[in-house]
Amino acid sequence: MKQNISRLTPEEEKLFGDLMPEELNEVLDSGLKRRHFLKLMGLASAGLLVSHMVGAEQLFARSMEIEEIPDLMPAAIENGINVSFKVNSSTKKVLVDSRMTLLDTLRERIGLTGSKKGCDHGQCGACTVIVDGNRVLSCLTLAATCEGKSVITIEGLAKENELNPMQQAFLKHDGFQCGFCTPGQICSAVALMKEAKEGQASFLTKNIRDKPEAVLLSDDEIAERMSGNICRCGAYPNIVAAIKEAQTGKNIEQNWLFAD
Repeated sequence: MKQNISRLTPEEEKLFGDLMPEELNEVLDSGLKRRHFLKLMGLASAGLLVSHMVGAEQLFARSMEIEEIPDLMPAAIENGINVSFKVNSSTKKVLVDSRMTLLDTLRERIGLTGSKKGCDHGQCGACTVIVDGNRVLSCLTLAATCEGKSVITIEGLAKENELNPMQQAFLKHDGFQCGFCTPGQICSAVALMKEAKEGQASFLTKNIRDKPEAVLLSDDEIAERMSGNICRCGAYPNIVAAIKEAQTGKNIEQNWLFAD
């Protein structure tokens, strides 16, 4: 008779059953191993694990009802203002300090912790989210300026447990290592697709006076347009390959760099 030593809660067992069904029996039999944890972290970097943990019906619900976030104690907030904006698939109404950043609002008040606080000075890009279709640094964006706007975070890119093509490409090309910068990288890359389609200019644009036309991104164009997102692990070649595949829809050869 097999001894169950996993000590998984019913919620954790359901999570493994949904995301890693091929690993569930082993986890139940022999417990959680390092490779199981690493696989879960890979899914988390893609934004899929988070949706299961907080409930897919909450993150991806089609309802447009306004969800009011519980207020903080009066002594914990100064210059309070009510801000209402759409976050992923639902509209949030939250009381914040007028000086509170969008990043802190998402993480501390709404509970969407996918967007990371790296430098908190707008220099690393880990906090990048998409506001009304354009990428912004949420650590430099006041929540109050987002009134009535639409904000998309890493948690909102997957639909009904189906990853966004950019997330799939990042997984295929191993476009992350530690994963800390990955939410910002992916959000930035998704917004980049819109910029390229609209023919928005970059530093490499030869003549900015020409009529804007859709841009087929080269390696140099991607590097230039993604220069605001820093990967301290150095996964840049894989990130470039992932973005090229997501834009073209064609199979891009994987970049596997081995030490001699």
